Amino acid sequence: MSVKAVALYTFLSENKEEISIQENEELTIFDENSLDGWYLGENSRGERGLFPKTYVEVVRTRSNSNVTDCSISPEGSLGNDSPYFSSTPNTSGQINDEDYYDDWDDWDDGSTVVDDGDHIRTPGANGYAHQTPTSNNPNVHYRAKSVSGPDSMSGSRKGSMVGRNLNRFSSFVRSGVEAFVLGDVPMMAKIAESYTIEMGPLGPKWKENPNPFICSIEDPTKQTKFKGIKTYISYRVTPSHTGRPVYRRYKHFDWLYNRLLNKFTVISVPHLPEKQATGRFEEDFIEKRKRRLILWMNHMTSHPVLSQYEGFEHFLMCADDKQWKLGKRRAEKDEMVGAHFMLTLQIPNEHQDLQDVEERVDNFKTFAKKMDDSVMQLTNVASELVRKHLGGFRKEFQRLGNAFQSISQAFMLDPPHRSDGLNNAISHTGRTYENIGELFAEQPKYDLFQMLDKLSLYQGLLANFPDIIHLQKGAFAKVKESQRMSDEGKMDQGEADGIRKRCRTVGFALQAEMSHFHERREVDFKDMMQAYLKEQIAFYQRVVQQLERTLRMYDSL
Repeated sequence: MSVKAVALYTFLSENKEEISIQENEELTIFDENSLDGWYLGENSRGERGLFPKTYVEVVRTRSNSNVTDCSISPEGSLGNDSPYFSSTPNTSGQINDEDYYDDWDDWDDGSTVVDDGDHIRTPGANGYAHQTPTSNNPNVHYRAKSVSGPDSMSGSRKGSMVGRNLNRFSSFVRSGVEAFVLGDVPMMAKIAESYTIEMGPLGPKWKENPNPFICSIEDPTKQTKFKGIKTYISYRVTPSHTGRPVYRRYKHFDWLYNRLLNKFTVISVPHLPEKQATGRFEEDFIEKRKRRLILWMNHMTSHPVLSQYEGFEHFLMCADDKQWKLGKRRAEKDEMVGAHFMLTLQIPNEHQDLQDVEERVDNFKTFAKKMDDSVMQLTNVASELVRKHLGGFRKEFQRLGNAFQSISQAFMLDPPHRSDGLNNAISHTGRTYENIGELFAEQPKYDLFQMLDKLSLYQGLLANFPDIIHLQKGAFAKVKESQRMSDEGKMDQGEADGIRKRCRTVGFALQAEMSHFHERREVDFKDMMQAYLKEQIAFYQRVVQQLERTLRMYDSL
């Protein structure tokens, strides 16, 4: 029985079994259990095929169970079937990956709702999560409503008067940043981790990792278990600061990715390379996934905050099955996630006018939108060029080569005047152009594929910023509202100052992330353009060399 659905995100197909879907597009699902992580259905244009489950929201009618895919439970929390319990467009998908069950772990984080006994975590901005307190943890104390001060809201007539956002699905609300700015985030008795923001020549920036490192990903190997029933690809991952390799499957990367989304509220975590419904063990797909995992890892190790995350260290260093499970559960019980992550930030003492910060954020928003559009444009052009290299260019040069061969064959039909030297030279010219066609077909794997890999990474990074910027915009709005209420005598000035202070923390973090993005962008795009131009030069030099050799055959005639 078919069901209706709505696309939450845009998905572009890469295989003939898949179909493209657009955000907000109405879809029909024919089979909800066709493949792990994929639906079989039809888009609004009548195209039929597979698309990722995590990209769509199934629209169900109310039943006696009183549950719908987008319902709100009586307590005000999100229903378990809500699309908001899925992380953001994660091209890696959820834990229903191709290699789901194995003896490394029980994938009890399969749902994006994690109940660790103390908190229930629900996704926030960009898939980030915030916590709703459900028990009395001795390591956590909650501010009494009567407590006053810049970091808390008073329970008096003038306190807690700043309006809450009524849109519970807003990333500002779901991430917990609203609660942080308003002073309603539970304070921790002890905060074991700390991330520092310092002032650089161009503004706030993350303090560099004091122990920088890089990490290689090599040797994708097809392996089996359960007497060949289960097949998967394993990658050798080697961090430079230990030199000891560990072996990871795609689902381990996916687990790390979701932990990062869960923890780091104002950081753009790059998307993992996409899943694929079919052809998972084809050589081209495995090579493409490896290249994109390398880029993903390079961004991770270059980030001053992400590279120091304990869960990331566990991913890179743990080789023991039992210790892996223990570290995995420890990471999943991490309390300093979402809004609590904001408590770990140490910001500079320098004063920043919030209006100047808002202008800087607006400029970055305009830049990011233009860059996103430009990256998409270049991606489309490069993808079309790849298709021409593999198809059109190769065919055209083959046709030209065949035409030269035909001329040579015609010249041989009158033996007394066949001119063997000229015929051989023309025939060789035909073969040269056929070879040039093959060179064109081979060339994308040396330059265009690498360019598309880098552009794909930046598409994911840029896609995260609208939600992150929305957090800062929401914080600005609360500052303005609290100051207005203070001016009207409806709120103590100390309360308003506390909101402004916490908004500064959000602003510093966002500016630090913007600064890091620009730093990486300059390095990455310089490397990308240099690599592309070098390969283009080498390619055309190979073409010229073949043509020059062929030309010399005519000199002695």
